[in-house]
Amino acid sequence: MGSVGEGRGRGRAPQRADVMVRRAAAGDARRLTRLVRTSGAYEGPYASMVEGYRVGPDYIETHRVFVAEEVATGRILGFYALLLDPAELDLMFVADSAQGLGIGRLLATHLREEARSAGITGVRIVSHPPAEGFYRSIGAEAVGTVRADPPAVLWDRPELLLRIG
Repeated sequence: MGSVGEGRGRGRAPQRADVMVRRAAAGDARRLTRLVRTSGAYEGPYASMVEGYRVGPDYIETHRVFVAEEVATGRILGFYALLLDPAELDLMFVADSAQGLGIGRLLATHLREEARSAGITGVRIVSHPPAEGFYRSIGAEAVGTVRADPPAVLWDRPELLLRIG
């Protein structure tokens, strides 16, 4: 599942002194859950996917979850979760108010670095359909389609591979 609305041109993530990427802590769980549940990318037909969704402290402690945080305010602008075995991007969300500011690219750059340091050569991404363009813009390649699985997921989703060089 991923909700990143940045489909701008391919390129390097901006280096930002005003935003830091850090490992998520169990205390971030409520804010991450709120970010998922209020995502504008999951309105309309996609609303059922995040209704009742929870990013719990146990999830954060078990997986590699990282947040992009505004340094001055501590506001979480986005986050991602990387599963290692098998390597998969489980979640990536950017707050609606932070869309278009390069936060998705900043997280994607961090994801690549994290995967590379773990010895991973490719990360599977099962994309939220509207986010496919973003993932392609950061270099992910289409490798297939994950078919709908009602009642949990009611639509087909693009499957991509982000190669880690």
